[in-house]
Amino acid sequence: MTTELQMLTWSVVLTLIQVVVTVLLATRQVGLPALAGNREGMAELSGMAGRSARAHRNMLENLVLFAALALTVVVTDRSNTLSAAGAQLFFWGRVAYFLVYTAGLPWIRTATWGVSVAGLVVMLLQLIP
Repeated sequence: MTTELQMLTWSVVLTLIQVVVTVLLATRQVGLPALAGNREGMAELSGMAGRSARAHRNMLENLVLFAALALTVVVTDRSNTLSAAGAQLFFWGRVAYFLVYTAGLPWIRTATWGVSVAGLVVMLLQLIP
């Protein structure tokens, strides 16, 4: 399996971890009955639970881009050391992003997001002839 596909697989694992953490934090904040219900009229999550939920949504948005690039790099046989490095930048940037965002560190959060986007750009550049 290529590094790009390994990082895609680990990114899916990271996304699953994020949803579990978010559910645990949300349960602690609003209670299981509120989460198990239809959520109409439920207050928006705040604090750590809210930041975790926003970080998770951001991961879902970025995972689509990463998956498309990782699969295209592999299918077109453009996988190389740079595309592998880009995939690793994306993954580790996303790990840091989730931890930093959930902890509530705004400027560092933006920097870690930038690292993951740089990884996407590096991968994209490998597809340009």
